[in-house]
Amino acid sequence: MALPGIIRRWHMRDQIPLREIARRLSISRNTVRRYLRYADRQTTSAIDKYPSELSSWLKTEAGKNRKQRRSLKQIIWI
Repeated sequence: MALPGIIRRWHMRDQIPLREIARRLSISRNTVRRYLRYADRQTTSAIDKYPSELSSWLKTEAGKNRKQRRSLKQIIWI
């Protein structure tokens, strides 16, 4: 598992203090704090505004032959 996942799990689920996490991983407390702050940040994407349209496009594409299908990434750039 990646380091941010370990830090998040220990802090949130296991309730281990930041100092203990830093000691176990041999990193500074500020680094642990930075990982936790980064994990809490909620980023939004440009496509988050259009979930129903995108799902309907993908359902339409699923009915096509395999070679004629487009991925979501291809659909967005059209």
